Amino acid sequence: MQLFNNFVLATKYSLTFSRINGIWLRNIQCRCLSSIQENSTAKNSSNVPAANATERISHEQKTQSQRSQNSLHIAVIGVPNAGKSTFINNLINHRVCPTSSKVHTTRKASKAIYTSGQTQLVFYDTPGLVTPREIKRHNLEQNFKSAYKHAIQHADIIACMHDVSNSWSRNALHSTVLETLNEYKHLPSFLILNKIDALKSKRVLLELIRVLTNDTISSTQSLWSRKQKNRSKRIEETQDKSPALSEEKKEKDVSWSNFQEVFLVSSLTGSGLNDIHDYLVKVAKERAWEYSKGSFTDETPEAIVVESVRARLLDYLPQEIPYNLHSQIEYYSEEKGTIYASVEVTCPSSRIERLICGESNGKLKQITERVTSDLVETFGKPISLTIATRSKKANESKKM
Repeated sequence: MQLFNNFVLATKYSLTFSRINGIWLRNIQCRCLSSIQENSTAKNSSNVPAANATERISHEQKTQSQRSQNSLHIAVIGVPNAGKSTFINNLINHRVCPTSSKVHTTRKASKAIYTSGQTQLVFYDTPGLVTPREIKRHNLEQNFKSAYKHAIQHADIIACMHDVSNSWSRNALHSTVLETLNEYKHLPSFLILNKIDALKSKRVLLELIRVLTNDTISSTQSLWSRKQKNRSKRIEETQDKSPALSEEKKEKDVSWSNFQEVFLVSSLTGSGLNDIHDYLVKVAKERAWEYSKGSFTDETPEAIVVESVRARLLDYLPQEIPYNLHSQIEYYSEEKGTIYASVEVTCPSSRIERLICGESNGKLKQITERVTSDLVETFGKPISLTIATRSKKANESKKM
């Protein structure tokens, strides 16, 4: 009986201990689960600010990147054949503006884009400023004058190109240039004296600065002269002023008093272009770029091909003949890195067509080879070009 009672008591204690242990185990499990949940909640709550902070940093970096971008739109104006297109091509080190030895090569305003570091420069290559008489004489489009006005209206600054190689016109700014500067006098402007390689006398250049700026920018105020300060002083001390320029009156109708800077350059040799580049980068405005970094122009490839053909026709044909021709694209495609293009040139008569083709199509072949060379330089790709001529009065055509 005693043994039975001890067994029952032992069993009772064992069950009690089991219940207690079960409670303890359940308490431990609950506490562990609660601890895990608390840690998970704390971790999630800590991740939310971290994610938000990452997003903020990414947004700030993007905003900072946009803020660090600078750009400037420059309208390059001047009389025909002042060297505007050559100047732009050499400054951006890329052939995007067609050039020729004749006037009115540029018939409409186009953009040339140059990205250097964090700064993007957008140049407007404008048609030469002309009078209504010149528009009629060279068979120019009716919107010829409005093209440069449209460019200036979208520009931040005006670059006035002046040819100093012409002894008859270098001592005065053209009336159309002065009218344009006066019309847009709210925009800052600077003067570029181009083709200085044609002048051997520095004293003539120094005097030209005084005359064309109405003596508002002295030789020691311009950017070029600051770099040549000592040399300029020696020139002024050892040489007399040019008699022809000294006697000329500094009247308002030959000069502009609001130029901010004067640069002496040679677009052909590249002399002085770095000074202009540094100046434009310095005055650029803080804003996002309008074009991607690899862009050089806003013109389509087809338009570039047609304009290149027209520019070389100006070089190879005499007098007013090339101004009466009409060029248009017939075919354009790019396959496996090679550009294939065909341009049709419409001539006013069979006689003009024969003049373009030359004997045994010799002249047309020369023109085609020259344009092909220009386009290879522009696109950086092989070009297969065909130029076809057609007369308005005849249905026959010749191809090369």
